Amino acid sequence: MQDCCRSDKDREKTGKLLLVFWGNTTTKKGGNMKKHKMMFFRILMSFVVVLSFATSIQAGEVYKLALSLAITGPTSDAGNPYAKGVEDYFRFVNDTKLLGDDKIECTIRDDQYNTDVTKRNFEDFLDQGIVLYLNYSTGSTMGLKRDFEEEKIPVIPASFHAGNLVDSTYIFLPIASYSEQTIGLAEYIVKNHKGDKPKVALFVHPSAFGRGPVDDLAKAAKAGLNIEIVEVVEHGQDLDNTAMLKRLKSKGVQYVLSQTVQSPVATMLKDANSLGYAAKTFGEAGKITFMGAHYTGGNDLIALAGAAAENFFWTTSYRLTSEKSAGADAQLALAKKYGRDDKAANSHNYTNGIMVAQVATEVIKRVREKGQQVTRSSLYEELNQMNGAKAFQADTTVGPVTYSKTDHAGVDVLQLYRVDGGVFRSVGVPFSSEYIKKIK
Repeated sequence: MQDCCRSDKDREKTGKLLLVFWGNTTTKKGGNMKKHKMMFFRILMSFVVVLSFATSIQAGEVYKLALSLAITGPTSDAGNPYAKGVEDYFRFVNDTKLLGDDKIECTIRDDQYNTDVTKRNFEDFLDQGIVLYLNYSTGSTMGLKRDFEEEKIPVIPASFHAGNLVDSTYIFLPIASYSEQTIGLAEYIVKNHKGDKPKVALFVHPSAFGRGPVDDLAKAAKAGLNIEIVEVVEHGQDLDNTAMLKRLKSKGVQYVLSQTVQSPVATMLKDANSLGYAAKTFGEAGKITFMGAHYTGGNDLIALAGAAAENFFWTTSYRLTSEKSAGADAQLALAKKYGRDDKAANSHNYTNGIMVAQVATEVIKRVREKGQQVTRSSLYEELNQMNGAKAFQADTTVGPVTYSKTDHAGVDVLQLYRVDGGVFRSVGVPFSSEYIKKIK
């Protein structure tokens, strides 16, 4: 065991022992003195080896990870609880010795949804020697894609944009893409709509994050998905959607699919209710049924929209704390353990953060169990083997996490939820999109 594994305190202690041993030999003369010196030297070296070994065993390995995300600023309503989920789960791993004496050290920094800041953070993280990186936004994931390739570092982002995986080797999505979520919602519409071809509008964030599923939904329609896409609206900062809603209503739009964050959706739902446009049941004639992908929904939306959230349909791959499950119980216990308030504890984005930390911990654990060093390369190879009998059964998701060389979209199934009585409740069972496979 090399001396570099020992602490400064241990070296100081060893130095003092050296002085004691050598001091006791200064009164000796001739060969007797030489024999004593040799004996003390052998004893001392044995002590140093044992001390070094014991110290290194006790300290364990430290695996460095990092996360850059919007804790404040745009989309922080999702990023803030997400960061807490990541932080708390890694604290839990270390506190409960889930990896024995080894620990995970994850540096978390706020980038305020600014790609330039994210890039600077990432470069600094590399200097720290990280072996796996947890990114956040679609823009920064796309912007850093080439950097990830050059550094050969596995990356699990909070962005589920399908474009992250194009010409990419090292990005692993936690769950099904925004495209798969949106197409899955459209498939539900087709199967449950009564009447002629349903007319659909898209309400999206004015960024790569929001635009991600637009082209893919159009491709699915072209491939045979029986919907008519009437209009795509990129929302602005306006606090009133009255004009937009009236325009969509005049065009006969019956369903609005949202791909953005909760706050603009909450505003739209309130405006739709004020106008009397919001459907009380799915596909109600003469009304508009509102639906959305992962970052549009959850308990945060209900808190923002209040009664206007009623009958909002939403899909994600995560389990919710509003429904009893082992995963929900574990999440609430984790939040309580680390002093989180009820809002964070019940946020699906807190769940989201926990889940990516679970995947990171699991892949580290599997590499260790093989007796391999935990490196970027070994983690990457192990992630690609996470399928079949080696799929990871996370208690935070409605299906297993699976990756392979040709499939880097984690959980391949979705759950549809609906706000009923002020609470999100499951609609049917977990499902997979049919048309996502046809447009790949």
